[in-house]
Amino acid sequence: MTRKIVSEAIGVFALPWFVARDEGLFAAEGVEVEIIETHDTRHAVANPHPTIIEDHRLVPAVEGHTGVDQHKADVYRACEWGQVRRSQDHSNGRIIGKRAAILSQAIFSAPGSRFTYPQTLRNEKVAVRFHHGSHYAALQALEGFLQPDEIKLVHLSHIDAYEAVRRGEIAAIALMEPWITLAEKEGFQRIIETHYTGSEIATPDLDPEAWAAADRAIRKAVKLINADKRKYVHYLIDRLPVQYAKLITPDDFYLPRLRFVDPEPYSPEEFQATYDWLIKWGLAEPNSTFSELVENKVSLVAAE
Repeated sequence: MTRKIVSEAIGVFALPWFVARDEGLFAAEGVEVEIIETHDTRHAVANPHPTIIEDHRLVPAVEGHTGVDQHKADVYRACEWGQVRRSQDHSNGRIIGKRAAILSQAIFSAPGSRFTYPQTLRNEKVAVRFHHGSHYAALQALEGFLQPDEIKLVHLSHIDAYEAVRRGEIAAIALMEPWITLAEKEGFQRIIETHYTGSEIATPDLDPEAWAAADRAIRKAVKLINADKRKYVHYLIDRLPVQYAKLITPDDFYLPRLRFVDPEPYSPEEFQATYDWLIKWGLAEPNSTFSELVENKVSLVAAE
């Protein structure tokens, strides 16, 4: 019997899922996977006068990841920090394990700007998307150089922030691939960069056997990607707004930045360190435990 999983997907987070689908790996494992792509910005254009949000409390942590609560999706993946917060906020989702994609966030300033190293961003606006990897990674990157009250993160879409930085209206922006490759191609200045892990959130009724089959396919996809990363970066280029996609090619990517590993369970130690950091920054509620937010049993079944 063919089992089915509906997965929400965003760009580089989901590259192993796109590869597993299109290379027939899910089908070979007897699982049907429907991928629902969110944050489709391929036809987006920049707003010349974007609204800048300075308070993260005005942006829902589950923004863009509502399919699980709306019973439209079984699973989705995002950054580790955000998933802890979302697991608190979700009525219908728990962390089931770590994802395959190890992502990079890099903070960039405009070509030739005076913002050339982290301390130059003291009390300057840095654009992120609140409660996403850019938000948390920027905080963790900058807190080694600046006092907490000197870090001024603001919420904007990638495209609005990218052009606002180019115009000199804000100091810098935190980007992931393929925006990093685009920024480097256009001469933006990379100030600081960091890699980070992420996790999967799923509904309580996710079929463990279907997930085990999908997990096997993802592990095969990871091997394919790592054997020839350049072959698959077109998936990333294709998801850029079209006016930017035409500016880069697969040859422009720095391939060691793209890192994919086998999924694994989320440990209590990792959870606690991340949860404590979120509490320190007021980004999660201090009333949850590992056992309440994490259900590794699905991933443990998949790993057997």
